Amino acid sequence: MQTPETVEVAATEVPRDGQDSPHFSEDAVLLEADALQALIDGLRDDGYQVMGPMVRDQAVVYDEIQDVEALPSGWTDEQAPGRYRLTQQDRARFFGYTVSPQAWKRFLFPPERRLWQAERDGTNGSFHVTTDEDDPPRRAFLGVRACELAAIAIQDRVFMEGPYVDPVYAARRRNVLIVAVNCGQAGANCFCTSMGTGPQATSRFDLALTEVLEDDRHVFLAEPGSDAGAALLDQLPTRPATDDDRAAARRVVEEAIDSVERQFDTDGIHDLLLDHLDHPHWETVAKRCLACTNCTLVCPTCFCSDVEDRTDLTGQTAERWQTWDSCFTLDFSYIHGGSVRDSVESRYRQWLTHKLASWIDQFGTSGCVGCGRCITWCPVGIDLTEEVEKLRAAVTTPDSPSTKDGGDRS
Repeated sequence: MQTPETVEVAATEVPRDGQDSPHFSEDAVLLEADALQALIDGLRDDGYQVMGPMVRDQAVVYDEIQDVEALPSGWTDEQAPGRYRLTQQDRARFFGYTVSPQAWKRFLFPPERRLWQAERDGTNGSFHVTTDEDDPPRRAFLGVRACELAAIAIQDRVFMEGPYVDPVYAARRRNVLIVAVNCGQAGANCFCTSMGTGPQATSRFDLALTEVLEDDRHVFLAEPGSDAGAALLDQLPTRPATDDDRAAARRVVEEAIDSVERQFDTDGIHDLLLDHLDHPHWETVAKRCLACTNCTLVCPTCFCSDVEDRTDLTGQTAERWQTWDSCFTLDFSYIHGGSVRDSVESRYRQWLTHKLASWIDQFGTSGCVGCGRCITWCPVGIDLTEEVEKLRAAVTTPDSPSTKDGGDRS
């Protein structure tokens, strides 16, 4: 199978049109829940490693699955600022959780990758260098949420557009087929509707599923998004979807929309942040921030990396590795003479202003997709949506508590 539509997402804008009116195409078909195994088998027969959600270490994680028994059926996640917990549902949905603490980027932009290895040939001081050739397997991502599709599209733009293409990312991306799953519920930290990225997947997938579980019926409404997705559906036991089937799928997405509690006002956010870089509110946030890097590591769009050299104890072998990095680490901005951002205040400000403002200047889109991971996995529960609103209030109301210690110093 080829996946032309999922490879071309880098050339397309991330959607910003909201999800107020769920719509399902006329070529949608119905797949019985017990045929989900046939979908997995079909992908495996076509040579794909099927990467999907499973429960491990009391969390939903993404890893290779062989069958439906590995899926987190009956489990859901309870999230709040600084809190994550799995609980069991009365209704046994296969995809009843919201988002995993992991992001799909780990399969496209690995947390750690060896670039080359050098070994001494003998005692004369000569050595030879071996370059690691990345030969990625064909992978099918099963269970990709709408916000995660938007995140993959953003990373496509970062790594595959412009004059400098990351060949490792591009090779991995070309080998991916995406099976999206529309959300049927929102987590307490989700704000995808504010960012226009969910909860319904509308593009950039090969196949999109909506899990319908009502009364005694458990089915999936399936929509092809590419020729590869349509070819996959042709292999499965499906029937044409009726208007009632599409109406049931709409109710699922509408329930997710109605359950989104967190709202985020992005109006004028670019200038709000960049015009108030010296505001005292940054210091207020920094007093809570641990600079632990959790927010950047769970973020599905962050792409900072470092290159480090490693040598064995004998001095016979040296290796160069690319690893994930974070703008919250002190060494991230280190140059001769010290770090440019030596305070937690400056590092938090760098992260938030880049994510929500200067990212727009660089890539034409916000770096945030509203998945809420950074809020959930912050040990002290810092909520970026709340902090932006506090800054907005402080700027518009100079006598607010955030400005009483010095006012706007910009």
